Amino acid sequence: MSMRQSGWSRRTLLKAGAAGTAALAMPAIWSPARAQNKRIVVRDDGGIYTKAYGEVFYKPFTAATGIEVVGVQANAEPTAQIRSMVEAKSYTWDMAKISEPAILMLTAGDKPMLEKHGLENDPAVAAIPKQYMSAYGVGTNVYTTVLAYRTDAFKGRKAPASWKDFYDVANFPGRRALRKHPFDTIEQALMADGVATGSVYPCDLDRAFKALDRIKKDISVFWTSGAQVEQMLISGEVDMVPTWVSRPQAAIAAGAPVGIVWDQNIWGLDSWAILAGTPNADACRQFIKFTCDPKRQAELVKYFPAGVTLPDAFNHIDPKVAPDCPTFPANIEKGVKINAQYWLDNQQKALERYNAWLLS
Repeated sequence: MSMRQSGWSRRTLLKAGAAGTAALAMPAIWSPARAQNKRIVVRDDGGIYTKAYGEVFYKPFTAATGIEVVGVQANAEPTAQIRSMVEAKSYTWDMAKISEPAILMLTAGDKPMLEKHGLENDPAVAAIPKQYMSAYGVGTNVYTTVLAYRTDAFKGRKAPASWKDFYDVANFPGRRALRKHPFDTIEQALMADGVATGSVYPCDLDRAFKALDRIKKDISVFWTSGAQVEQMLISGEVDMVPTWVSRPQAAIAAGAPVGIVWDQNIWGLDSWAILAGTPNADACRQFIKFTCDPKRQAELVKYFPAGVTLPDAFNHIDPKVAPDCPTFPANIEKGVKINAQYWLDNQQKALERYNAWLLS
């Protein structure tokens, strides 16, 4: 568990990433020959991601190779857009940063909408652990859900340290919020009910909803966005909330007294994926290899506590900052990887049941 309360000030972030900047400005391994006037368009998450990737990946890649990279924001899971582009052979994007469920959805059936990257044996890419890799995706960022709480609400008494504690209203009283969606929520309920991290999948929905029944009347808010969570933590509207770790970290950076429980965190993976049939596939592969540099990945923490996918990146991240990253060894070891295939197969059933539960 981490109770870090000195957070992500701009000064801390800049200091964390400054050491590697000069060394990464002009990598010697890339040649701009034959690359003039080429361009690739990459779908990313927008906001801080577009800014960070622009400075750490896009601009340096263009300087090193002559291939322009344009980052564009799109829907959180842009599977329909990708399918439309590939089927029409009209490419607004060449590649995308997307989740594992999205990759599975786009590669099911006889006609995959994504291109196999074929980079498994490239020395740079091969350094990424297999749990962050697939035939159609090269892992670039790990995101995670944690339990966050207001430390001032637990002053003088034991603070929550697990999902079990979040569900223990008698011993851990306080205002609670819960996501208005079954993703992650089902897993939390099962672990709160005693299911071991290695046995969460396939999810026992009956058991999960029995656990949820126990705390439903004690939920003050069912949240729908990360921004909402961040504001509730800053204002003190709630004392405890399961949420994506970036939100309590942002609240800490804003000066809020917030603690983070890393035990039993629930993590997922975003990967670089190439759209099937794009004429710029080779340039995309070159870009992906370029991003698979531990010093370069470490630069991302200047902008947000990145879930870097190259273990050696931690050799270049300030040790005081590293424990805030989802893939910090102590954090990832305590976590549960989201089973993308389970949710692909069961999301509709779980959504219908969860929505009915909310209304009951």
